[in-house]
This record gives sequence, structure tokens and C-alpha cells, in this order.
Amino acid sequence: MFFTPPLHSEDETFLAEVCKGLAHPARIRILRQLMTEHSCTCGQLVGELPLAQSTVSQHLKVLRDAGLVRGEVEGPRTCYCVNRKTMDRFGPLIRALLSITPEAS
Repeated sequence: MFFTPPLHSEDETFLAEVCKGLAHPARIRILRQLMTEHSCTCGQLVGELPLAQSTVSQHLKVLRDAGLVRGEVEGPRTCYCVNRKTMDRFGPLIRALLSITPEAS
């Protein structure tokens, strides 16, 4: 049997998933708001953004699926905060990607 290496590294897959989560201006704004506030409920975010509650909820779901946001149930509400572990991994990887320069010919 032959071993075929994976098409993408774990870091490349991680970067793609996080970037997919950031691929909408509203999600970037939600993430910025959460970074400023430390934690918020969906209702608090709706009060800060010109978006419907259902839209904010959907964006929070995408951010959670990408690992960028965590949600903790507090009674009848969920309190959202930035997932620092994901951000700590993402920062160096995206900086390394952006610092790649083409080789001189």
C-alpha cells in the first residue's frame, strides 16, 4: 500500500475554516464588538448593529462553527465571547501567510 500525504496541512485547513468564518463584513463587525466587550448576548449585539436578531444569530452560528466565538448558556440566554485559543493560533498563521514574498526570477 502506498501512503498518500494529505492534500492540505492541518494549518492550511484551519486557516481556510477561520477565513470562511470571517468572510462577511457583519461577522467581522460582530467579532470586533465581542473583542471590545469581552462578552455579549445576541440581544446586546443586535442593539449595537443595524441587523435583525435572526441575522445576528445566523452570523454567530457561522462564527461558532469556525471556532472564532464560544457561547455559554446563562439562564435563558447565551453569552458569546471570542475564542482566544483560535485567535492565538490564527494570528501567527495569517501573518506568516501575508509575509510570503515571491521569489526573485
